[in-house]
Amino acid sequence: MSRKSKKQRLEEFLQGQELKAISEERWRELAALLAPISENYLRDLLQATGLPITQPFGGVRQSSFEDLETSLLEMEKEYSKAVASHDRKRAIACRRTVIQAKDRARLISRNQKVDSEKRRQRAEMVEWMLVWLENPGIFESWVALRKKAVTCP
Repeated sequence: MSRKSKKQRLEEFLQGQELKAISEERWRELAALLAPISENYLRDLLQATGLPITQPFGGVRQSSFEDLETSLLEMEKEYSKAVASHDRKRAIACRRTVIQAKDRARLISRNQKVDSEKRRQRAEMVEWMLVWLENPGIFESWVALRKKAVTCP
């Protein structure tokens, strides 16, 4: 009997479903089904399906600055709801997800084997996430100003 990969098991699970998005409930169900699996790997597998993923499980997308901005704004909404409802676990999960994404971007920004332009972009993305972590509520205003400052001479 051959063992199936996590990706194959995920594909089999999704075949029998008519999901429009990955909710927290589905995320937890899949984490249990595919255990042991890291959050990052599960997130990568699910993002490859094209299904939207509820925050904070959807993570911080870093394929472009537009994706980064959108996902950080989504995360801020989720974080604010968690704080307002005194859901400390959820608020911590939001922050942990941004911290993990920042750390990943920082590694890429310092890797000399990576193209210099990509390293520069990731270093800028690290700055965006640091602002979010410092004060998620001001991120939307800050990023609007930052984009103007970077595009204007």
